[in-house]
Amino acid sequence: MKPREIFLRSLRRTSVPRLATGSATSVITIDLMKKVGVYFPEAHTDAEKMAGLAAAGATIIGFDNVMPLFSVCHESVALGCREDWGAIDRMPDCRSTRFSLEDDITVPKDFLRHPSCQVPLKALKLLKKRYGTEIAVVGKVFGPWTLGYHLFGVENFLVGALMNPDAVKRYIDRFKEVTIAFGQAQIDAGADALCLADHATRDLCSPAMYRDFLLETHHEMSERIPCPIILHICGETSDRIEYIRRTNIACYHFEEKVGACKARELVGETMALMGGTSNLDIIRTGTPEQIRENINRNVACNIDILGPECAVPLDAPYENMRYFVEEVKKI
Repeated sequence: MKPREIFLRSLRRTSVPRLATGSATSVITIDLMKKVGVYFPEAHTDAEKMAGLAAAGATIIGFDNVMPLFSVCHESVALGCREDWGAIDRMPDCRSTRFSLEDDITVPKDFLRHPSCQVPLKALKLLKKRYGTEIAVVGKVFGPWTLGYHLFGVENFLVGALMNPDAVKRYIDRFKEVTIAFGQAQIDAGADALCLADHATRDLCSPAMYRDFLLETHHEMSERIPCPIILHICGETSDRIEYIRRTNIACYHFEEKVGACKARELVGETMALMGGTSNLDIIRTGTPEQIRENINRNVACNIDILGPECAVPLDAPYENMRYFVEEVKKI
């Protein structure tokens, strides 16, 4: 069975000949850029370079999938945010345009034509053409809660959620169409699955806020987006997993702070689990023995796709990820 099928079957929790490995978030490091000869920031704005660097996740590290959207900025820039595409040692920063919740923000009908959307769409097409029958091609979209952070500013948006919830719900309803449209465009470009990243993390969003503002929206996305969705929310999210489980999303990409066995207990047996390996303690500084111990623990907790918990730190050694993959494939 090819890596693509192993990855996609693991998202559905069906039988596979070996454990799947991969990530729905960036696995790019400085030393991996040097190995490939493609660097940030150009890899964010040049489709050929983006595809070439993303491919290294499979061709050099050995993961069962590739994912070319390394930054958090693509939709937001197309909607009017100012961008800083970063540097070789710094991830992009989406500089909010600081709209007010009283503003009548209109989503441009042609936002998918913006270069910040066109570049990853072209990169996905290239990856699908080159590796589509062998490796799973995963796209990435940001949810309406995160778009609210970018467009209004985090503080303004969160205060609005408390003081003017009807306005926030109105914009969530509007921005979800951006997420769905960009997701469909990525599927049309060749994505087999999508990461839905929505930063409703514990320090910014209470479980009740997730329930009231996002549960129904994420469920709607799972119904309207015609491919497996991998939901990623940073941080310790065990206090909202009972709501995440109700979304009918295929897979939850979780951080190590949740705990692998606790995550499995909370999501039940229907939803797939991905990630859960600490970026700092294992991917960045782990010894071979610590890496093996982490793998064995996550396997014992029935994690379906083993890999990093979130975007890998740029100063992590890619060799640790390659060793991680090699050890998983021995099981």
